[in-house]
Order: sequence, then structure tokens, then C-alpha cells
Amino acid sequence: MLYDFLKRFAVKPLLRIFFKIDIQGINNIPAEGGAILASNHLSVSDSVFLPAMIERPVVFLAKDDYFNGKGPKGRLVAWFFRNINQLPMDRSGGRGSAASLASANTALAEGKLLGIYPEGTRSPDGRLYRAKLGVAKLALESGVPVIPIAMINTDKVQPIGQRLPHPGRIGIKIGRPLDFSHLTGKASDPAVLRQVADDIRRAINVLSGQSYVDVYAPAKAKKK
Repeated sequence: MLYDFLKRFAVKPLLRIFFKIDIQGINNIPAEGGAILASNHLSVSDSVFLPAMIERPVVFLAKDDYFNGKGPKGRLVAWFFRNINQLPMDRSGGRGSAASLASANTALAEGKLLGIYPEGTRSPDGRLYRAKLGVAKLALESGVPVIPIAMINTDKVQPIGQRLPHPGRIGIKIGRPLDFSHLTGKASDPAVLRQVADDIRRAINVLSGQSYVDVYAPAKAKKK
């Protein structure tokens, strides 16, 4: 499988050569079974550093633009993303978003680790923004634990607009699992979803130490 080959023989060895990576709480990742890895999002490279440093494969929700390109290049990009454990995420709402969450639920039911960014997009300024409700809906529908994660300084090694990361020091903090099983059956209650999304965001915030902004992050981050 392309994902396993690249991770083991290309990505992970290169990251260890060019980056000083401090990872804490790795034992909080379950050895088996489905779980949601809910992380802040500072850089494109978050989706490289995090799965590379975790032994188990991680399936990520990626924006569906990567899967809908036209021509040979677009088809190549779509093939690549599908083969590195990425699932398309429709962020427009309605049926498209529901279908995306359904595919994520299937992955969790199969016992996979699912990576998701509750903010829905990269932070434009290094601050933490309000969590969208999708992560809460997934947690309640699947019944799996949610692992809060903070990526540290990835925006320093690869700022918005920079094509490749430059060598540097980053951190990955993995918190204790959050259990929302007591709220099973309430995935259709907006107030409960907001409560769960906020609980997940607060757990990430404690790990990351970011300033919090109580609004949704803008859809397109601007270059600094």
C-alpha cells in the first residue's frame, strides 16, 4: 500500500533527519479500535507530521477540492490522496457534508483512526477558532473516544503560502481520550452537539495554549 510504503521508507525517515519533533502522550493513542484524532490546524504539514509519528495508520478528512481536479494532473492528485488514506470532505453543508460524515463513520466502524480538524480549516493567524459541529456529530454517532491533539510550531516551519516546510522544531501533544458515551442518542440535538464540540475544542486549547477566538475561522487563510 502506498501509504505504508511512503510513511515507513520516505516520510518518517526524512522528518527525523530535518526536524526536531517532540511528541508527548503517545500512549494515549489506543492500540486498536476506532478513535477520532481531533487536532488544531496551523499548517498543511499537520497532515504529514501527525500520521508519520503515530504507529497506526490515520485516515484524514481532506477538502474535496483535492479529489475533483480536471485533466491528467487532477486525476493524479485525486489518486494520490485516495492512496494516502484521505477521504473527501464536502464543507458546503447539506447532503454533501452528510455523505462525507457517513464515509468517516464507516472508517470509524471499521476500527480506524480518523484525523479531523474541528476548526474546519487552517488558522489564519495562529489562534484557535470555534469548533464546527461535525466532530461532535461523528463522536456521538460512532461512540468512539476523541483524542485531543495540539500541533505546536508547524506554522513556523511551513507558514501559509509556503510550498514546502523548512527544517525546525515542532511539538505534538496528545491528550487523554474524551468519552461522550453518556450522550449516545443525542446526535440530532444542536445544543448537545455544541456542548460536545466546545468540550473538544477546550481540551485542544489546554494542550496548545493558543489564544481562542469565539468565531469560525475564515474559509480561506491569507498569507501572513
